[in-house]
Amino acid sequence: MTLGAFSISLAVKDINASKTFYETLGFTVFAGQLENNYLIMKNGNSLVGLFQGMFENNILTFNPGWDENANNLDTFDDVRTIQQHLKSKDIKLETEADEATSGPASFVVLDPDGNIVMIDQHV
Repeated sequence: MTLGAFSISLAVKDINASKTFYETLGFTVFAGQLENNYLIMKNGNSLVGLFQGMFENNILTFNPGWDENANNLDTFDDVRTIQQHLKSKDIKLETEADEATSGPASFVVLDPDGNIVMIDQHV
């Protein structure tokens, strides 16, 4: 099973302070809008999303169908296929993708320690 590009989405208190911190670590702005309180920062293949006031906890995010540059992949495991696999293994889903659809969709699971894992397909 291939989950696609990985990033961590951080719930930050001060997006400007977080932006400066990650820039000091060598990250640059890849996407997002500072005025809308979110940025995607990139350093090589590493992606860190900074989100102020959008959610309470940090989220591990996987994007089926994308590489780390948000380029579409020719082949990938669809989010609904990944979801069906997890359900077959008795993994409880917090939210589900509509399996009657195709294209963009997402679902959320919690890991054994309660960390949010989002599988978020954009293609």
